[in-house]
Amino acid sequence: MIYGYARVSTDGQTLDAQRDALGAAGAARIFEETESGARTDRRQLAQALKQLSHGDMLLVTRLDRLARSTRDLLNILASIEGRGASFRSLADAWADTNTPHGRLMLTVLGGLAEFERELIKARTGDGRVRAKTRGVKFGRPLKLNQDQQREALARWKRGEAQADIARTFAVNPSLISRLIARSEDRGREGRA
Repeated sequence: MIYGYARVSTDGQTLDAQRDALGAAGAARIFEETESGARTDRRQLAQALKQLSHGDMLLVTRLDRLARSTRDLLNILASIEGRGASFRSLADAWADTNTPHGRLMLTVLGGLAEFERELIKARTGDGRVRAKTRGVKFGRPLKLNQDQQREALARWKRGEAQADIARTFAVNPSLISRLIARSEDRGREGRA
C-alpha cells in the first residue's frame, strides 16, 4: 500500500498540488497536515507512520514537506525502515529507499549527520573548558551567597531550627539541611 503525506505550513496555503501529485503517483490514502515542519507533534505524520507495515511505502512530493532538518529526516526514515516500509520523494529522485542509489545517498546523509553531531559535541566541550578557565560557573545560581551560608550555619550551631533559618532567607528547609550536611562532611574530612 502506498500512503502519501502532504503538509503546508499555514492555513493560507493549499494542499491541492501535493494531493494531486501524490494521487497520480499511486497513493491510496493521503495524510494531510497544516503545521509547521519545525513542530515535533505533527499528528497526521504520526498517524501515517503508525499505518505503515511491511511492504508499504510513504510518499511525499518533496523532502521539505516531511522533514525540517537532516537529523529529523533520518529519524523519520529510521521509523519507516523499522516498520519494514520504504520511502520515496517525488521531487528528489535520489530519496527512494527502494533503489540502491537512494539507500546509498541516505546512508551518506546519515554519516554526515553523525559527523556533524560529533563536531558540535567537540566544539561545545571545548567551549565549556574555556569558559571554566575564565571562571564561568555553570548550573543554577546559588540561593545563598557565602556570607548568608556562614550566617545560616552559625544560627544552626546556636540551636535555631532549620525551618526558621530557611524562612528568614526565603529558601526551602532542605537547602539548609544540605548546607549543614556539607559543612559536617568538610569537618570530618578536616579531622581525618
